[in-house]
Amino acid sequence: MSTWVLLRGLMRETRHWGEFPMLFQNVTGAQNVVTLDFPGNGRLHAQASPGSVGEMADHCRMQLAKLGYAPPYHVLALSLGAMAAVEWSARHPDEIDRLVLINTSLAPHNPFYQRLRPANYPALLRFLISGSEFQREELILHLTSTLERSELQRAKLLEQWTSYACECPVTRANILRQLQAAISYRAAQTKPPVPLLLLAAQQDRLVSVKCSQTLARLWDCPIRLHPVAGHDLPLDDGFWVAQQAKEWLESEHQTAGK
Repeated sequence: MSTWVLLRGLMRETRHWGEFPMLFQNVTGAQNVVTLDFPGNGRLHAQASPGSVGEMADHCRMQLAKLGYAPPYHVLALSLGAMAAVEWSARHPDEIDRLVLINTSLAPHNPFYQRLRPANYPALLRFLISGSEFQREELILHLTSTLERSELQRAKLLEQWTSYACECPVTRANILRQLQAAISYRAAQTKPPVPLLLLAAQQDRLVSVKCSQTLARLWDCPIRLHPVAGHDLPLDDGFWVAQQAKEWLESEHQTAGK
């Protein structure tokens, strides 16, 4: 039985997946699709965020055990979530069957100016120091999505995200802890010891697509590029993400059967 675990990034929670988990399950035929929050986000917003990516990975393992899902797992992870997935696979390769990593970046393989585009520094600093929940969510939408929406669609999405932020507020202290964990994380020099697929958006405003391209070259693994989507690929084109995962799984099974 295949259990897919979905992990999101900085300041995001399970509700930010929207309809993607159901879509992913329908396209891939996965038996179980489990979405998890990192401490400090979503249902766990009252907890202190872990100070390291390794602690985030350990917390995922603990949550899954409590929920009754046994390894091995398939993991689809975005951005900071992908860092946790990489560390998880390095520490416990027997627990991870497959990895799909979306728009991630990793030190020491990617330089800092590609991991977070410098043009975003001023706006990010302003929103950390001040700004309402709505202003934060408005900035996040701008940085992570390139999908064209009507004014009504955009307003509805921001209203929804702002309600999440008010119901389960991510404190500035936890934002800083998550940022620090991401900045300080250093992945192993070697390729993750499990089969993996990289997905990246060529129009990502937050993280350069060169990060994923570099990892694909270093790890000699498949990569699929979306020509117009932004950093939050599952938001901008969830069907494409699910379809890429499905086709990759099918190719992996065909190769294993030879």
